[in-house]
Amino acid sequence: MMAPRSRRAMLSVVLFLGTSALAGSLINQKVAAQSATDESTLRDSLHSFTDVYSLVEQNYADKLDGDKIDKAIYDGAIPGMLHTLDPHSNFYDPKAFAQMREDQHGKYYGVGMSIQPQPTADGKTKIVVLAPFEGTPSFRAGIKPGDQIESIDGKSTDGLDSAAVASLLKGPRGTHVSVTMLREGAPKPLVFDLIRDEIPRYSVDLAFLIRPGIGYIHVTNFMETTSREVGDALNRLNQNGEMKGLVIDLRGNPGGLLNEAVNMADKFLDKGQIVVSQHGRAFPDQVYRASHGEEGPRYPIVVLVNRNTASAAEIVSGALQDHDRALIVGETTFGKGLVQTVFQTAENTGLALTTYHYYTPSGRLIQRNYDNVSLYDYYYVRDDAAPANSTNQEVKLTDSGRTVYGGGGITPDEKIDNLKSNHFEDTLFQHYAFFNFSKHYLAGHTVTHDFQVDDAVMAQFKDFLKANQIEYTDADLNGSLDWVKANIKSELFTSQFGQLEGLKVRAEWDPQIAKAISYMPQAQALEDHLKTTEKGTTTASR
Repeated sequence: MMAPRSRRAMLSVVLFLGTSALAGSLINQKVAAQSATDESTLRDSLHSFTDVYSLVEQNYADKLDGDKIDKAIYDGAIPGMLHTLDPHSNFYDPKAFAQMREDQHGKYYGVGMSIQPQPTADGKTKIVVLAPFEGTPSFRAGIKPGDQIESIDGKSTDGLDSAAVASLLKGPRGTHVSVTMLREGAPKPLVFDLIRDEIPRYSVDLAFLIRPGIGYIHVTNFMETTSREVGDALNRLNQNGEMKGLVIDLRGNPGGLLNEAVNMADKFLDKGQIVVSQHGRAFPDQVYRASHGEEGPRYPIVVLVNRNTASAAEIVSGALQDHDRALIVGETTFGKGLVQTVFQTAENTGLALTTYHYYTPSGRLIQRNYDNVSLYDYYYVRDDAAPANSTNQEVKLTDSGRTVYGGGGITPDEKIDNLKSNHFEDTLFQHYAFFNFSKHYLAGHTVTHDFQVDDAVMAQFKDFLKANQIEYTDADLNGSLDWVKANIKSELFTSQFGQLEGLKVRAEWDPQIAKAISYMPQAQALEDHLKTTEKGTTTASR
């Protein structure tokens, strides 16, 4: 006889498959009645699954406790079924489903700090504060990067991972949580009585004038607040009409909510222009257009992308490229042209099922091929040597007649190679060298906004590396000197002035951003060419 935990897990599977079948049945009713043969096949398949599960539960060599049962169902059977369809259909267990909804909302309730595990000399792991978020309870209380979390409400953090510690810090708004910290240079532990509050998660984590007249916006993902955040950033940057160009940084942006991508693209296109269209078997085709259009004076736009720019971020990139509104620079993007609809299933679980293919305004499907490709190869192994005009890619034209390609991500108009670290740089990161040096340095120094990493600071950094047995040579340091100085300054500014100032330091140094800015004249030429094309005049292509 099945144990209660087994029956509950089995019920989850049956309800999940039943929900999926119901969704499929409702979907099929929109196109045709499901055949009796299909229904019989579904019943037979479900019966086979329950038979196999029962045999495993009764005869497996080891006892199947609750955790193993949940893992077999939530991490094995259901994801295995979905991954035979495509790489992006996915199942969320209750914890993952709650986290997904939190990520989409762009807020949670807690104290407002990012944390990370860090190894200790005795082989154990401690949880340290990476940075408090500005304006949050942690920031207002004076918690600093590098503070080590010893206990929460009297409960030791020994043996806990970051997720467990984060869970203890979260809670209902207005409730108290006591956090005990160790700080380098402090004679005794520091105790903070924090009152939990609403903590916003910004998708636009950085927006400022990176050069005179040149705005820079970094968009990390697409959630419910993204288009509003982008609009607010544009208003701040151009409040005096001084912005003459804009860099939109979508590197590493994995995507998110489709409607937010549409609303963001709307801010740069003409009213009525197509942003994206989607086509699927079960639902009517949909075409999304710019409903408001760009307001105010136009300026050249450069969009910076890389191989990890995906999904909703590719929708924005593709729309701006197809309408010749922006110059796309960087690496060829990930190539995700599938849309998932999230169905809430049994016991607070969720099914993200691919229901549409999406197409850019020129008609490009940018989805990469995933047939007969393992999940690992699909996500991590890419053929960067494949030419942009490969025979397996479809060819389309932008509004002004430029050639663009589908079938393998968004191909940039101008290529910018990705930054590659060397062994010495990897070693510094592995040892948290900049993060720990910042704690060490600020224990005896203060930093002002005009601070520069001079020879005296570099001498102290070398001494710090030696004291912590981090091997290096003068050739190593000299070969990465600008990079080292930028990371030292960024960590110090993060600790002294907040995370925003640290991010600004990295952006101002970033060679890829600098290269993107250098393409602003080409973006202006693209804008000028589009204007003359719209007027019906003939111009030479750039």
